[in-house]
Amino acid sequence: MLTIDSLSHRLSSYLEPEQIRAVKRAYYYAEQAHTGQYRRSGERYITHPLAVANILASMHMGYQSLIAAMLHDVIEDTSIGKEAIAKQFGKPIADLVDGVSKLAKIEYESQAEKQAKNFQKMAMAMAHDLRVIVVKLADRLHNMRTLGSLAPAKKRRIAKETLEIYAPIAHRLGMNDLRIEYEDRCFTAIYPLRASRLQAALKHVRGNRKALVENIQDAIENRLQREGIPSLVIGREKHLYSIYSKMRNKKKSFKEIMDVYAFRIIVEDIDTCYRALGAVHNLYKPMASEFKDYIAIPKINGYQSLHTILIGMHGVPIEVQIRTKEMDELASRGIAAHWLYKSVNGKDHGGESQARVDRWIQRILEIQQHAGNSLEFIENVKIDLFRDEVYVFTPKGAIVELASGATPVDFAYSVHTDIGNACVACRINDRPAPLSQPLQSGQKIKIITSESSQPNPNWLNFVVSAKARTAIRHYLKTQRHIESVELGRRMLSRALANNNLSLEAITIDQLQYVLDLNKLATRDDLYQDIGQGKIAAISVVQGLHPNAEQTHTSAPITVDSPDGLLIKFARCCRPIPGDQILGHFSTGKGIVVHRETCKNIGDLRSKGENINAIDWSNNVSGEYYTDIRVEVNSERGIIASLATRIAETRTNIEGIQVAERDAEHSVITLTIAVKNRKQLADVMRRVRTMRSVGLVYRGKN
Repeated sequence: MLTIDSLSHRLSSYLEPEQIRAVKRAYYYAEQAHTGQYRRSGERYITHPLAVANILASMHMGYQSLIAAMLHDVIEDTSIGKEAIAKQFGKPIADLVDGVSKLAKIEYESQAEKQAKNFQKMAMAMAHDLRVIVVKLADRLHNMRTLGSLAPAKKRRIAKETLEIYAPIAHRLGMNDLRIEYEDRCFTAIYPLRASRLQAALKHVRGNRKALVENIQDAIENRLQREGIPSLVIGREKHLYSIYSKMRNKKKSFKEIMDVYAFRIIVEDIDTCYRALGAVHNLYKPMASEFKDYIAIPKINGYQSLHTILIGMHGVPIEVQIRTKEMDELASRGIAAHWLYKSVNGKDHGGESQARVDRWIQRILEIQQHAGNSLEFIENVKIDLFRDEVYVFTPKGAIVELASGATPVDFAYSVHTDIGNACVACRINDRPAPLSQPLQSGQKIKIITSESSQPNPNWLNFVVSAKARTAIRHYLKTQRHIESVELGRRMLSRALANNNLSLEAITIDQLQYVLDLNKLATRDDLYQDIGQGKIAAISVVQGLHPNAEQTHTSAPITVDSPDGLLIKFARCCRPIPGDQILGHFSTGKGIVVHRETCKNIGDLRSKGENINAIDWSNNVSGEYYTDIRVEVNSERGIIASLATRIAETRTNIEGIQVAERDAEHSVITLTIAVKNRKQLADVMRRVRTMRSVGLVYRGKN
């Protein structure tokens, strides 16, 4: 049984006596604070903080982290506050303990919101001191080891949360041993029957494989010895959850996965890693497409190793990882090994690992700044955690790490948020490419920007990184607010002008009356609600002047471009500059522009919807989609001929649909982008002169 004395003996291998005494003092302080408290298993509560400290001791964490482990539940579960801990143990330790503590005393609407708020607080504390997350990971590991006494539903909930958040964090921090234990214990808690059957199958196959594993290991050891390479060769076992995930995700059978044999070769230094690689490639034939050099380009969590797959005797695949002892330690303990190696030979061996983690934490802070609420924050952090990586280059040759499936837009935002917001095009390996194209490792990416550009809402359909997603949403939300306020101000000004009034004439008392009436705080809030259609401008005027009449001028609002977030163009009739138009004010969405002749306008009017006259600005710009229908005689190449004729007018075709009327006649609907009715007329005139074309007319609803 673990005791404070046995832990102290373990700590004596790497801590100073006075530091051990400080840890013991924290233990007795926590023991007294938790007096009378018991775990569900019936054990005294103090056994949990002691076990968490022991897990941290196995990582050789410092004495302050061990003290925080002893005290991590004191603030949450006892009447002792942060101030008392700071007085007893100092502010740094009090901050550590507070960072690990949950927000247990606040009521939340849902378990999801509680989880999100807890993680949000922990992430912010982690940004100030990374040891917070290491203590929390150890705390969660002991909770997972002692799930047995909990109800099945609670077991599954805790295991699911661990699998979704804590295992990916451990992976991101390079703490592989921790991640593997999390995943296997979560798998057993969530799918106990699947886990037990897989475990039995693994035990059975292990016995059958033993002789072949030993033969391969002997062959590798003999070849390395012959080449004069001192090394340690270890057979690697796949863990349960890894086998299950590959069976499920790659649609492979248990036999297919277990037919691969895996070994790890530990050598003295980096040069020897490459010598060992040459030796094993001479022993067995390598699969050229399966070699990965994570020493030259480490993974995003700092992991370094050479990976290769060989074809052994009888065509047996052999996975081999080659690394130094220090790389192996970092692969197992990750960022926790940073403190272990920090002062070896006066060099900061974990410095690069620390730098990578710092960059990840910086991304979390940026996500936090732009996220609308805690649920959006944790959703985006999960996206950032569950990802493989690709490595691409800037035009100057710097390596940028991105999520697998990332696009040039993700790349632009990873460089800087302002670059992403101003992105208009890109070049991949010096060739123009779509912004939605998934990137591959080794490509060189150049982003082309424009000061007048802004994020496109459609980017949200293909970006994969949390930073890009949150930055785009934040920009669009801010832009939508600005546009709503400006549109609402114009609408209210026009409604007042119709009654011989003006915005400037509204007194502070009148404004406050209208704000109170609509339960709003500021003038901008009022403008925003008017602009989004939540409040009718005339009702505000009538609130100010009860005798005001509801009159409209011909054009209270003007449309000047197709890019506004609050002005949308109806697909049913696709209006373009020069058309007579009306605006349907949709609550929360702004204005939907229709042609006056659109059937849907009549339907909306009959339902009492808010329809207003609007007009095109004198300075209207941009391209607008519209449909033309072309009745043709069906013949080979007619679509290509149509496209060529339209292209001659420098008009872009955005979509083509073909409907057959009979064996000889078809109707082709083309969606084209035009600037105005004049350009549309030019296109229709050019198409009408084609030999196979019968009728050409504009689509309408």
